[in-house]
Amino acid sequence: MSKILVTGGLGVLGSKLVVELRLRGHDVWIVDLPHNHEEKYIRCDIGYFREIEGVFNNHNFDYVYNLAAEFGRWNGEAIYERLWHSNAVGTKNMIMLQERHGFKMIHFSSSEVYGDYDGTMVEEAMDVVPIKQMNDYAMTKWVNEMQILNSQTMKNTQTIRVRIFNTYGPGEYYSPFRSVICMFCYRALHNIPYTVYKNHYRTSTYIYDCTQLVSNIIDNFKSGEVYNISSNNYHDVKAASDIILNYLKKDDRFVTYKESEPLTTRVKKADAQKAYRDLGYSPKVSIEEGIPNTIEWMKDVYNVK
Repeated sequence: MSKILVTGGLGVLGSKLVVELRLRGHDVWIVDLPHNHEEKYIRCDIGYFREIEGVFNNHNFDYVYNLAAEFGRWNGEAIYERLWHSNAVGTKNMIMLQERHGFKMIHFSSSEVYGDYDGTMVEEAMDVVPIKQMNDYAMTKWVNEMQILNSQTMKNTQTIRVRIFNTYGPGEYYSPFRSVICMFCYRALHNIPYTVYKNHYRTSTYIYDCTQLVSNIIDNFKSGEVYNISSNNYHDVKAASDIILNYLKKDDRFVTYKESEPLTTRVKKADAQKAYRDLGYSPKVSIEEGIPNTIEWMKDVYNVK
């Protein structure tokens, strides 16, 4: 059994990860921003060094899953100060403490780091192709990775980076900044208009498949590795909308179709074979199954008949 800290452990992905790690017998603690009754919870903003330093002064962790961050490109544009504070400064604080305390870290990056790259997104692309990140959120995620690489070189810290691709599913409450599947499901359920960009393609990953993959990392920890965490569900954005409407038996009267969204990555096609090989798991849930599961969860939590 390992003692593990999950920063951002109350979030959509972090909360599912905490449950999975505990089911495997680990001693899991949580850091996040809201007040919470959880016994092994510490309220803390990793962007403030004194706060997160106090956590490590009182605990010795074997592993840290670092998920704490502001999420989403439009969210990042709207509140850029908080984005850079949490993502870039917060990650630097975690690295400084890692250099002091020696814990192993699994750091959560994003598919957004691949920016305007048009090919299949293999992990090595970042090393051989000059890539332009397309928004502040993507920039912070790549800055974080560069900070980690520098620390590994200078201080021999042990970190694995994971790039998450379009995770969705039960537990993702609606906001205008959430995943495209979450937004489409919620708006279709409530007959709220939404826009579908027909020439955009995504690789969508069901949340429980994602947590299985990243939970396996500590069983085969290879410091310095970077993994794409994704499914094989590569699809155009319209296909996701069509599945939602068909399941709800609704037409597309509330949908506006446009060709593309400016300043947004058009294609996100992931190659996750390295993660499947090293982590001993390949995702099981297709969007044809995952989207109905998500809709049924939303019907329950939002009391939609």
